[in-house]
Amino acid sequence: MASSRPELQAPPEIHYNNEEARKYTSSSRIVEIQAKLSERALELLALPDDGVPRLLLDIGCGSGLSGETITEAGHQWIGWDISESMLDVAVEREVEGDLILGDMGQGLGLRPGVVDGAIGISSVQWLCNADKSSHEPRIRLKAFFGTLYRCLARGARAVFQVYPENLAQRELILGFAMRAGFAGGIVIDYPHSTKKKKEYLVLTCGPPSLSSATPKAKGEDGECYSSDDDCSEDEENQTVCVSDRHRPRKKQKVNKKGKGREWVVKKKDQMRKKGKEVPRDTKYTARKRKDRF
Repeated sequence: MASSRPELQAPPEIHYNNEEARKYTSSSRIVEIQAKLSERALELLALPDDGVPRLLLDIGCGSGLSGETITEAGHQWIGWDISESMLDVAVEREVEGDLILGDMGQGLGLRPGVVDGAIGISSVQWLCNADKSSHEPRIRLKAFFGTLYRCLARGARAVFQVYPENLAQRELILGFAMRAGFAGGIVIDYPHSTKKKKEYLVLTCGPPSLSSATPKAKGEDGECYSSDDDCSEDEENQTVCVSDRHRPRKKQKVNKKGKGREWVVKKKDQMRKKGKEVPRDTKYTARKRKDRF
């Protein structure tokens, strides 16, 4: 049976051809879903309510469905997408955002600090697939999050609705976001619902602060679920909450000098088992020698 995940079927620029782009945009169901996801992403973006229009980046903007939500909220936006067919439909629909054709896995060529926020609906997980021999997911994630961090204003947020294939993919995406310098985590709305469950990667550009804490998520029974709650994986409901993450500490260098006698003898035994000639063990084995001048 064919997979229902589009990123597993073909690269985005091929999957979203002329026919698929028009079919996608003409579906009332998809239009409604995109509007709801975009509204929630803007809510999590937590922009100041001062009536001042902000410049936002829409990653994987497609035909401009999510961009329309940004426009309705009174903000300006730049749309970034790899599918030329999708952008052609956006132009035909006369969306109000500026459109850029590009591969986000190669980085975002925008000036530092010019963007007040970013959203992405079902786009980031595409970077986890190697659609070409030159594609390496780790390199592409590093390029994307690194350049995104640079183009955002300090303290600005980026919110991505994601549907990772598994826990390892979720950790991969979150890990490279943290390495780029972001603080934040995963917000899971309605974690116990199969149909309504939605995941959002909420990132803050710059050092974490009280105002940049990961927001609460929506729950079915009025409860709120946040990525800093003590939640473990539930095999039946597939509910996973990931802890808040901050910029990782630099790895300390391990001093490999001064290994003891036990380590040296063990290594010599391993060499003997491989049939190699090794000097016999004596009372001088692994003895520390004086420095030569």
